[in-house]
Amino acid sequence: MEQQNLQQAPASEEALRIKKRNLVFYPLGTVGRDMVYNLFTNFILLYILYTKGLDTAQLGVVTAIMVAARVFDALNDPIMGNIIESTRTRWGKFKPWLLAGVLSTSVVVYLAFNTSLTGWSFVIFFGVIYFLYSITFTMNDISYWGMVAALSEDTDSRNQFTSRATLFAGIGGTLASLLIPIFTAGEHTIGGSASIAYGRIALVICILSPLFILFTLIGTRENRDITAEKTPRVSFKKIIGTIFGNEQLRWMILIFLFQQIGNSLVLGGIGSSYIYFRYGYEGGLFSTFSTIGVAATAFLMLFYPMISRKLKRKVLMKYLLFISFGGFALQLVSGLVMPAGMPAFWVLTLGYMLSAFGQYGFYLIMMISIINTVEYNEYTVGTRDEAIITSMRPLLTKMGSAVVVMLTSLTYVITNVLTYTNQIAELEQQMEQKLITEPEKIDSIAAVIAKVQPGQTTGLLIAMVLIPLVFTTASYFLYQKFYTLDEDRYEEICGILNERRKEAAET
Repeated sequence: MEQQNLQQAPASEEALRIKKRNLVFYPLGTVGRDMVYNLFTNFILLYILYTKGLDTAQLGVVTAIMVAARVFDALNDPIMGNIIESTRTRWGKFKPWLLAGVLSTSVVVYLAFNTSLTGWSFVIFFGVIYFLYSITFTMNDISYWGMVAALSEDTDSRNQFTSRATLFAGIGGTLASLLIPIFTAGEHTIGGSASIAYGRIALVICILSPLFILFTLIGTRENRDITAEKTPRVSFKKIIGTIFGNEQLRWMILIFLFQQIGNSLVLGGIGSSYIYFRYGYEGGLFSTFSTIGVAATAFLMLFYPMISRKLKRKVLMKYLLFISFGGFALQLVSGLVMPAGMPAFWVLTLGYMLSAFGQYGFYLIMMISIINTVEYNEYTVGTRDEAIITSMRPLLTKMGSAVVVMLTSLTYVITNVLTYTNQIAELEQQMEQKLITEPEKIDSIAAVIAKVQPGQTTGLLIAMVLIPLVFTTASYFLYQKFYTLDEDRYEEICGILNERRKEAAET
């Protein structure tokens, strides 16, 4: 494949053609990836709670496994990034790992949702599966997002690639969020049992994921000139040196971690349990809540490049924070002031849509901010180390999800909702074994939910509103104070780097 240097050379017809092609095929590849990610990250705990019937001790071990796996990722992600950085093949350094990662992840996720094990046997099985997922999805995720820095150095183009990729990631995640609850809870459950439903859905999604990634593998052409320098062998010294030698990256690690915790908590399990207990065990309700809730983010996915030309990132974040505050307030009003019913449900959903809009805007800004530290690293130490730097995003996303799991499990224990989820899980198992009919299961689950106390649902609501509010606010103030690589400073650094490259080419 002919190498292209699209950023340094004057814009040409061929360069523009390749860019347009990349803007189509690169983001298409993530649709299936994010369906798998959404299934495993947002629904694995629900699958466990509502089909396996774990006691408090077993839930504690499951939570510990998730946290331990994420700590493992704290070491694995940068190492994987460095391995990718050192890879040299005729297909480049990203695509081989992207293919290996997507195939192995699909196998692991399919196995996770297709097991009849229960109790401690399931907990042991889950431990193995979860660590395997941490390894396989890391190959996939780091190689995919690492390609952004190799597709363009230009700020506007990088905004386009990032926003469009997140748009298609959102499409994949939204499809999963919409369809999975509908077909796993309530009258439309596939096979009449949540266990059967999750297994069949996992099969479909794990087939779609490799098919979608073919768009990126076949249709995308990255710029290999700026990534062709010889890289050192994988070493902790290199990884630690890259991370701690770049103060802008160091701050972004903390800021992005806070943002991910705030952004992921609602869909991580608490939101669905709250809706099931307050409004009824019907997956369509949670699908409506989550789909409408994130629908407004499509506006940012489509128009962020245009907005970013008009508003500086720090100014935009101020508006986004106020929008989030309004959404948090509406969610509290729906649960603390309004009686249970559809009017309260719609106010809750509107509130979540506003808070998700603001938080997703933060996410886009921070994605760009992390990627831009690649050029800052080249400016300060002379090497780009893009795969290592971009590995921070998936690492922090996983670490954030680990904290979300801890907070979610702690909330379940404090509000004592395991009593009810275990009863529902027992009914789901009886239905799977044909011991009861589906109408009997639905009626029995409704009777279980009727026993949930108002204080328990209020506890879930407070957790799903106040925790995101605190972490989102903290990420805003830290970004405003400590991230100095703004638009003007970044353009200045890129100009200096271009001059250096010209001088190096002349000598």
